[in-house]
Amino acid sequence: MAENPTDRPESPDVKRIRHLVRLMKVYDLTAIDIQEAGTKIRLRRRGADVPVVQAVGPVAFAQAPAAAALPAAPATPPPAAAPVGLIIESPMVGTFYTASSPSSPPFVVAGGAIRPETTVCVIEAMKVFTDIPAGVAGTILEVLAKNGQAVEFGQPLFRVNPA
Repeated sequence: MAENPTDRPESPDVKRIRHLVRLMKVYDLTAIDIQEAGTKIRLRRRGADVPVVQAVGPVAFAQAPAAAALPAAPATPPPAAAPVGLIIESPMVGTFYTASSPSSPPFVVAGGAIRPETTVCVIEAMKVFTDIPAGVAGTILEVLAKNGQAVEFGQPLFRVNPA
């Protein structure tokens, strides 16, 4: 019986890229940059659900056919009227809260530094409170939603200057 190429076990690096692509879809991210131990991974979404993968450094998966088959995105200048920074969007419908309780300080403020795992807000839906991670490292430029405001899926919540 012929072996199906999709049945072969994947390397941990390919599994990691697949996991990052899934996270991009779940959190509707357009970009992820990771750099650790001389390895740099950059994922960018060109269209609806097509990620672009670039890897630089001593990485075994750089020679993998799946990663090598993806062409690099052409460099296009941003529109002149586009605001500076990345947008963190709401991953769900619910009520936006800047802090875990009314007496607590906000998770982040304009000018504050964030890391990908930093909780930037909480969204409550049907009495369930969900911590929303930044997903990107950088500095908060602007909080775009008001505390207690109802938000929709994909609504901009924060503008971030990426690190």
